[in-house]
Amino acid sequence: MAPEIILLVFPLMLAVLSWVIPSNRFRSYLLPLGGVVHLSLSLHGFIYPAATPLTPYLGLDAPARLVLPGVSLLFFLCSIYAVGYLKEHSQRSNRGFCSSMLAFLSMMSLVAYARHLGLMWVAIEATTLTTAPLIYFNYNPKSIEATWKYLLICSVGIALALLGTFFLAYATMGQETETSLFMSDLLKNAPHLSKPWLHAAFILLLVGYGTKMGLAPMHTWKPDAYGEASGLVGALLAGGLTQCAFLAIFRIYWICKAAGEGLYAGRFLILMGLVSMAMAAVFIIHQRDFKRMLAYSSVEHMGILSLGLGLGGISTYGSLLHLMNNGLTKGLLFLAAGNITHAYGGKTLENVRGAIRRLPLSGTLFLLGFIAITGSPPFGPFISEFLILNGAFHRGYLWVGGLYLLFLLVVFMGMGSTVLGVVQGKSMKSTGGNSPSYRESLWTGIPLVFLILLILLLGLYIPNTLNTRIMEAAHCLEQTYD
Repeated sequence: MAPEIILLVFPLMLAVLSWVIPSNRFRSYLLPLGGVVHLSLSLHGFIYPAATPLTPYLGLDAPARLVLPGVSLLFFLCSIYAVGYLKEHSQRSNRGFCSSMLAFLSMMSLVAYARHLGLMWVAIEATTLTTAPLIYFNYNPKSIEATWKYLLICSVGIALALLGTFFLAYATMGQETETSLFMSDLLKNAPHLSKPWLHAAFILLLVGYGTKMGLAPMHTWKPDAYGEASGLVGALLAGGLTQCAFLAIFRIYWICKAAGEGLYAGRFLILMGLVSMAMAAVFIIHQRDFKRMLAYSSVEHMGILSLGLGLGGISTYGSLLHLMNNGLTKGLLFLAAGNITHAYGGKTLENVRGAIRRLPLSGTLFLLGFIAITGSPPFGPFISEFLILNGAFHRGYLWVGGLYLLFLLVVFMGMGSTVLGVVQGKSMKSTGGNSPSYRESLWTGIPLVFLILLILLLGLYIPNTLNTRIMEAAHCLEQTYD
């Protein structure tokens, strides 16, 4: 069986198996099994990319070759964490949770492999359905409210994306070739697409997939979903799902660039990026709930990704590098936040103080994660954010660069006051019925250590293979199609 098929089918097979297995104890071990197999095959394809696509519908393009290993790596580390997390919640059935996680991995893989925009839309819609049970796992009124908000808002967004896909198909009509939604055909025939229909399609697709990505002002599901879901689920949403949505927007922008409409599309990406950063900066100030703070931080970094993509040039490279940096750093922050929340039984500054004393590992790494995500050296996000800033100034967008720095500063101060409030001071007693003796286990601690080491590595050295894949994805936007 081809590795591509295994990547898509094997997680689904494990999802079915996890639903059938009666043991609540052993079911969770299927998650790291699926994660290690998926990661091994993803890294093989990352290092030795296939020369030809598997089928006209399935195959990795340049940006997908970068996204898939990042998603797979994050899922693998989260799957290790999940074993310890589910042990702490052994009183609940984890059948739906494990099945949903594995199905989610399969659907994220399908987004990466989809060479047809209709198939990509189906895969992204499937990620919504597979993640909804994960958000609801806490089984309380707030979690069900967050789940419904997530489903409703993302469903509206994905409906707009479907309409945009129809508009894009209509833009191909009138050509000598047949109407097609295959990426290869759209790129080849891009110069002949109807410009008005292409413009309308891009706006709808940007709003639709931007809702899934969490760009402002379509981000309103994020604070509730991230705030009420477990840290494990928040890590997968902020570090995995957003990469898939960004990949969809990247492909639509790729078509616009090939059609000679890169300037038109780029202006909207820059606008959405700045609006997202501004919105995040406003709501992060004086934020008392540190998980909602991380949600607004995610909105900010989705804006950074959009801004870098719209600026072009070296900023595109920075945006693609930041895609991986953000995924790993958000994974670290949400997993550490999950440990802290479980230990204290709360997620606000009124309930949580002195996390470094209570949980030395999670508290320390939560602080280091804050330093990393706010673009401080020597961590990876500093490099990628600096490249985006450099690109803005190099292309003469001085006002964009100035606003970018201003919003980064405001977010740094806002997050700093919240994070320092969490980690400093005298440790408080738990308030939610959790054991006051709770400590991290190897399952919930080792993934955090690996994440901080990877984030540090990307700040000090970018491996040659990773650099090559980023360059390939960035250069594909500059190709011309006759």
